[in-house]
Amino acid sequence: MQKANDHVRYLETQLLSDNWYTLKKYTFELRRQDGTWQQQSREAYDRGHGATILLYNRDKKTVVLTRQFRLPVYLHDQNGYLIEAAAGLLDNASPEQRIIAEAQEETGFQIAEPEKIFEAFMSPGSVTEKLYFFIAEYREQDRSGQGGGIEAEGEDIEVLEWSLEKALAAVCSGEIQDGKTIMLLQYLALNVLN
Repeated sequence: MQKANDHVRYLETQLLSDNWYTLKKYTFELRRQDGTWQQQSREAYDRGHGATILLYNRDKKTVVLTRQFRLPVYLHDQNGYLIEAAAGLLDNASPEQRIIAEAQEETGFQIAEPEKIFEAFMSPGSVTEKLYFFIAEYREQDRSGQGGGIEAEGEDIEVLEWSLEKALAAVCSGEIQDGKTIMLLQYLALNVLN
């Protein structure tokens, strides 16, 4: 394994867009395993880091999911609605602080102690975002609002409470196709509600 700074030489950075977040083109040289240098060019989209959470009820064996419109999904399948775990960008907050706020905004449930289970890069070929994954147990008395997101941010989120069994079946049928949600559901099934 090469040291962190001896395998890449940056040559050029070009800003392509800063309309929503930042898209840059990087031209660099990468030292190959045989020691030779190869020039490469890649684009990277920087939208910051994020956090996601799956709320679950141990007694009822249920999970809280959301359904919302996603433009890239629409461009792919002309439907655009995706079933997901609650999530959001950190926006200069800690992952724990942000996910507590996101859970409240999107699902209406107030959680106090989210459990961090892992971190992952979800699309490392083109996106710089690292995602922090959490789970938290909820009870009906933890509901302090309707959820649905923040209208001013364009959010119009439907809150779903499904059995874990139904959610896992939805992964197999293709009804749930969101990667972070699939990872959280599988973690829950293997490690918590097994």
